[in-house]
Amino acid sequence: MAGMEIEFKFHVPAQRLKAVEAAMRRGAVVRTRLQARYFDTADQALAAQGIVLRLRKEGRRWVQTAKATGDNALHRLEHNVDLGAAAAGGATPAIDPQRHQGTAVGERLAKVLAASGATLVERQSTDIVRLTRDVRTTGAGAAVVELALDVGKVIAHAGTPDERESPVCELELELKRGDVQGLVALARRWSQQHGLWFSTVSKAERGARLLAKLDVVPAVKAEAPRFAEEKDRKPDGRAIQQAVVASCLAQMLPNASEVAAGSTDEEQIHQLRIGIRRLRTALRELAGLDPRTGLFNGAEWEPPLVEAFRALGALRDREQIVKLAQPQLRDAGAPEFDPLAGDDAAAEVPSPGEVVRAPAFQSVLVSLIGFTAATAAQGDVDEAGQPSSAPAPLDAGEARRHLRKRLQRLHEQAVRDGQRFESLATEDQHRTRKRLKRLRYLAEFVAPLFADADEEKMPAAERYLKRLRPAQDALGEFNDEAVARALYREATARDARAWFAVGWFSARHAAHAKACRKALGRIGKAPRFWKKNN
Repeated sequence: MAGMEIEFKFHVPAQRLKAVEAAMRRGAVVRTRLQARYFDTADQALAAQGIVLRLRKEGRRWVQTAKATGDNALHRLEHNVDLGAAAAGGATPAIDPQRHQGTAVGERLAKVLAASGATLVERQSTDIVRLTRDVRTTGAGAAVVELALDVGKVIAHAGTPDERESPVCELELELKRGDVQGLVALARRWSQQHGLWFSTVSKAERGARLLAKLDVVPAVKAEAPRFAEEKDRKPDGRAIQQAVVASCLAQMLPNASEVAAGSTDEEQIHQLRIGIRRLRTALRELAGLDPRTGLFNGAEWEPPLVEAFRALGALRDREQIVKLAQPQLRDAGAPEFDPLAGDDAAAEVPSPGEVVRAPAFQSVLVSLIGFTAATAAQGDVDEAGQPSSAPAPLDAGEARRHLRKRLQRLHEQAVRDGQRFESLATEDQHRTRKRLKRLRYLAEFVAPLFADADEEKMPAAERYLKRLRPAQDALGEFNDEAVARALYREATARDARAWFAVGWFSARHAAHAKACRKALGRIGKAPRFWKKNN
């Protein structure tokens, strides 16, 4: 059986398991023991391409499955082959990639194995007890969703002296048929009621981490959106919105998943904050591409994203700024002291994990993930499920013209503010920095849309982005010094030695404002293709 799997997966905290299991048993449940064996090459060629190949004994039946990453956080390509009932005392079936021949995931699997040339070996196994139950949602988002509660373990190097285990406790919600918004509503309800958080870590990945003995994985950074184009048909306004939001979530979700699970890795937190900032730019600047998209009105997403962004940066920013400022102050002859000592504000800051696990933040993630998976027809209803009276999304040509106007407007604002940067009020200088970031992110989002018609356009966009970076760096340093000055000014109430730093930063303020004006002035003109009408 081949198809596109659409599912949410949430981590279930150990203290919530009993309540989740009780809620599962309020309907008819099926209990199944799942014993799986995962295969890859010795150098993990399949894992590197987001492909999973496994044999699993489901009760008394063997099933071979191939999975691969799909278009977004909800989609996975999947093909299952039922190998029949297991004979009493019989041998485990052999793995055979050819069983997936002729399917989308099978083609990707065959391509990777052919390029690798390596032999498949068993890398890990799982032993899971699964409770499943079907739930039917009604109303505008009518759907049938399978709930699956998995409790068990992942085993790396099964049966060897170096065997290691990792516990599994997760709830999956898979759309069997119907409207994806029914799946989203149900996922939001279960996550809110039971304090669950969205997880991107698959069982296969858990095993891979055990094999590699990884406690912390690298942070995920931003990548350009992938715009799916049919032959002779470019993406319309809604398709652009979905692709850009999916790109933002591709950076946010893996980092958020790690932080929610307890990671305090600075780079993961930093990349999560960048992802939130990029997402806020997307939701703000792309709103006009499809008036029907309720998520883009800001009422639902803005407060939780802003709160999470500020909370995640509250402690990190203060520590980072002090770390950068101290050597400079030391060279200037400043007295040694810790400006954060006795700072009561730091004690009030929630942990990064608490911030990400917050129900409001998780609710926004669920809604946005669902938005990326909704079909065009599902976008024709309003938030109450009634036929939408709003205009249709902009077609491909209109969408590009709209984006050019938004880019040109942000560009002109940055250039205009740069000409008078030194005379701007402090809050306006800060606004200029934020606009410049929005200009950069929006330009990065849409550059691929203009790369197909003229081979000169992508290099032009890259050259333009390169011109933005010095200005962004200058404004970033200027802002850091402004924050540092305010931080040391707060510290003067606890230690008079902080006044040296306040004076030193104040003396540098005018010179750095001038440097910002010059850097903004070197941005130059916008790329020519922004001004075209097609």
